Amino acid sequence: MAAFVIVLICSDVIGAAKVATIGGFTFGAGVLFFPISYIFNDVLTEVYGYARARKVVWAGFSALIFASLMSFVVVWLPPAIDWPDQPAYQTVFGQTSRIVLASITAFFVGELANSYVLAKIKIQTAGRYLWLRTIGSTIVGEGLDSAVFYPVAFFRVWSNELLVQVLVSNYIIKVVWEALITPISYKIVNFLKKAEHEDYYDRKTNFTPFSIRV
Repeated sequence: MAAFVIVLICSDVIGAAKVATIGGFTFGAGVLFFPISYIFNDVLTEVYGYARARKVVWAGFSALIFASLMSFVVVWLPPAIDWPDQPAYQTVFGQTSRIVLASITAFFVGELANSYVLAKIKIQTAGRYLWLRTIGSTIVGEGLDSAVFYPVAFFRVWSNELLVQVLVSNYIIKVVWEALITPISYKIVNFLKKAEHEDYYDRKTNFTPFSIRV
């Protein structure tokens, strides 16, 4: 949970608003690290079940709200007269309310969808084909995340062309990221299942997102 929240906050605060271009490929810089949160989510859901993963998602959701509130307060505190860095500080940490709303909403929708799809596929496949669950859930979860975040955050702020380009690029990177990291996910999942003697199936789980009960 701690590692999940750290990755989430760093990705949101450091990388959410920067657009980078490498080799003619334009993408949101945070996409290089944000998908790690989905790996944590996959492992948590696969080993411990949807309810525990949902609890972790709520922890991340609460952390995002706190980070956003703290950023707002710190940025708008009057700077000391002899401190010259307020404009730079505001540029980096003064995310607009639109970006904050987009980030929190997209995270909540995407992460819970990711857990839900993984849990359901696990039941349907009787626990086989872990790669299908991790990649399939990412396709759905990251798709919803990108579809919510970029239009809400940057519609009419960026050009439509840039918005679509970054949305599609980031989505592709996220899915490829998940596919490449699958062997590591396998090792972590197998290690935890053996160490914890746990391999949960969500056959009787209440999948409502509005609960933190396990």
